[in-house]
Amino acid sequence: MRYMIFGESHGPCIGVVLEGVPAGLALDLEAVQRELDRRRPGQGELSTARKEADRVQVLSGVFAGKTTGAPLAMMIENTDQHSGDYEALRYTPRPSHGDYAGFIKSKGCLDLRGGGHFSGRLTAPLVAAGAVAKQILNERGIWVGAHISSIYGISDRALEDTEELKPLAEKEFPVLDDTKGEAMRAAVLEAKEEGDSVGGAVECAVTGMPAGLGAPDFGCNVEGVFAQYLFAVPAVKGVDFGAGVALSLMRGSEANDPFVVEDGKVVTKTNHAGGVNGGITNGMPITFEVTIRPTPSIALPQESVDLRTGEEVEIEIHGRHDPCIVLRAVPVIEGVAALAACQVLGI
Repeated sequence: MRYMIFGESHGPCIGVVLEGVPAGLALDLEAVQRELDRRRPGQGELSTARKEADRVQVLSGVFAGKTTGAPLAMMIENTDQHSGDYEALRYTPRPSHGDYAGFIKSKGCLDLRGGGHFSGRLTAPLVAAGAVAKQILNERGIWVGAHISSIYGISDRALEDTEELKPLAEKEFPVLDDTKGEAMRAAVLEAKEEGDSVGGAVECAVTGMPAGLGAPDFGCNVEGVFAQYLFAVPAVKGVDFGAGVALSLMRGSEANDPFVVEDGKVVTKTNHAGGVNGGITNGMPITFEVTIRPTPSIALPQESVDLRTGEEVEIEIHGRHDPCIVLRAVPVIEGVAALAACQVLGI
């Protein structure tokens, strides 16, 4: 499948077109909507005050409840824009946003309102596409789940069994240890009170992928495929597979995953490799952690440049922004992981 996201943060709508969706899938639109509701803004003091229903509408590719094999187009209306908040920033790019790079690439013609096409708002159709991919994977016994692994240096309990992730989709704050979750909440609210923001990380697992998929070379390497999808999510700045950077602290005797036989199947006792050896799936869960930067839009004064005059200026960002992106990023990471898994499977 190939996907194309369209729309801007303050345009009339946003959406996605999915090509290559297998025909005959009994598409569960309620399940798609549940995924969107997990990401939806305006659900509390930890997220932006922007209120959007994020109701998905299918424009094409479905007939009588089943996919037709034609391009599947889904649309979400934008209903709560405050575009005036961004006029003062037209020629003064916000630090660590896509403003300056986008200004240069578009020859000054980008839609700056709410970040335009660079906005995290565009992750809503990405979640919708991922929700379709999840349903395709479920038919093959493959499941995707994630949790908040850290916020501002406060770490969730270590994931011991991927089955622990399954109930988290129903939780308002998807962590394994609720005590750690409360500490994370406090850190987010403290940053918000000070006009600042915090970042964190999301750990994700894809279970049920068969062994032998992928290749060691460019374009088919499983870790490369997943990384390409994950880095398409705004604010993702790092991806670690398996034990990730912790491998640099281990000896080989600690890092290696011993092979054993369970119920007649070859498995590994540990999964430090994250389910991938030599760029190919080994049958264990594909596990990875993504690093998510602090929200760049903060209320504190920041340094920028007036692109008309070349003068250094101080700017203040107004509008409605998440003090921490990590909470609403969990279903987004799951969605792109599902899309990546479909590509690895050749769907």
